[in-house]
Amino acid sequence: MDSKLSNPSSKLVVRNARPADATAIADLTSRVYAGTGMHGYSEGEVMGQINNFPKGQFVVLVDEKVVAYCATFRIREAIGLKPHTWAEITGNGYASRHDPAGDWLYGMEVCVDPEYRGYRLGQRLYNERKKLCQSLGLKGVVFSGRLPSLARRMKKYGSVEKYVQAVQAKQVRDPVLSFQLRNGFEVIGIIPGYLDVDHQSMGYGVHLVWRNPRVADAREVANEKGYGGRMPDTIRVGTVQYMQRRVRSFEEFLEMVAYFVDVVADYKGDFVVFPELFTLQLLSIEDQQLTPAESIEALTKYTPRFREALRDMALRYNINIIGGSHPTRVESGRVENISYVFLRDGTVHEQPKIHPTPNEVYWWNIEGGSTLNAIETDCGPIGVLICYDAEFPELARHLTDQGIQILFVPFCTDERQSYLRVRYCCQARAVENQLYVVMSGNVGNLPNVANMDIQYAQSCILTPCDFPFARDGISADTTPNVETVAIADLRPDTLTTARNSGTVKNLRDRRHDLYHLHWRGK
Repeated sequence: MDSKLSNPSSKLVVRNARPADATAIADLTSRVYAGTGMHGYSEGEVMGQINNFPKGQFVVLVDEKVVAYCATFRIREAIGLKPHTWAEITGNGYASRHDPAGDWLYGMEVCVDPEYRGYRLGQRLYNERKKLCQSLGLKGVVFSGRLPSLARRMKKYGSVEKYVQAVQAKQVRDPVLSFQLRNGFEVIGIIPGYLDVDHQSMGYGVHLVWRNPRVADAREVANEKGYGGRMPDTIRVGTVQYMQRRVRSFEEFLEMVAYFVDVVADYKGDFVVFPELFTLQLLSIEDQQLTPAESIEALTKYTPRFREALRDMALRYNINIIGGSHPTRVESGRVENISYVFLRDGTVHEQPKIHPTPNEVYWWNIEGGSTLNAIETDCGPIGVLICYDAEFPELARHLTDQGIQILFVPFCTDERQSYLRVRYCCQARAVENQLYVVMSGNVGNLPNVANMDIQYAQSCILTPCDFPFARDGISADTTPNVETVAIADLRPDTLTTARNSGTVKNLRDRRHDLYHLHWRGK
């Protein structure tokens, strides 16, 4: 799999643009608009944008290289929501019309390096705009968008109005407008002569707005599926209850995984979680049942491709992936059951299972790991405990002491009693540590894979048991033994409030004078 972000050491970062970025941004815009009849920004124009409104300019960096740029400024409603030209509204490209008292955010520019398309960089920048709009308490985001397919389709549709209506009805796809509509923007008009040099758009601009749902008088976007509008202070988690069935190739396995990653990403998820040992499905590719030793070797050969493919998915779908777990032969020659965590900035973390079950030791010769660390993400520190590890309260407490608020538990259980051991212990971990706990399990069967004959699961997202949370301490759960996804919004602030002023305060009331946890591992 060859891509510009295929290097495992590459990291993707979104941050505010700085004056030192001006040369790179100007160069990026020149490359993006080459051959369109339009021109990129000069360094002076970029400096004007940054200096006029530093909070409103964003860049995406890959290995310190600027690969995407977003420019915004504040504008009053009376100006931004009436017809205008590009030069008029942007102050000729310098964002000099920025009004510190403006009640709308104007989207002046979003451009992505053509060599880095396919990683939802535009989506990330639009998300930053919306977050900025909400943090400032503005009414929404307004701008005039391009129609790069209009010129070559005008003959078919006859007018710009009919073309836009066809795009809205999903009868035709426009690479820019279709993307904006999917992001919750609504068309409020068409502006002739918005940018005459934009020959692909025939000079037209589509006047679009996104209305801030937190502002009381903002109107809802009509007839557009929002995939569950969410508040900015929440973390959206999707847990996949994954069906084990035979696959014919590694590529078919990846197609199934990508399907669920795409689903949760479409619902604006921050995390998607897969079950423990879900990669054992790859053993069904073989035509015959393998011995345990042969199975481990067969799985190990997939490890580099598995890591590369899911890291690429995390980047492309802009979501953090808890990659279940995968038996891996490590450098020392030991076999460990490892959960790979793929962050959407390109970083990959590993969390080995500390306590292999008797079956894992017998069938797979799996040995326990010795590291257990909180993982820093863009949604705060998280922890991962694989299945049986959740039944040891010391491990969750060790992670809680490191500051986690969400614990992910990929699990694999064959029948209901086994499942309930994990489920009840996870609920206990949520109560005693005042944590959110997310469980993800397998269903289905793999007849020719030893120790994976049958599966039982009811995946769920658990909370502490107190007034601010769901009545039964269950934020979301699934129907047992069917392939599905459960999604919930988790509020870190609610967890903090419960820890500090809840009905009980399990963490604050610990008797540190009598007992403590001492970790001897790494």
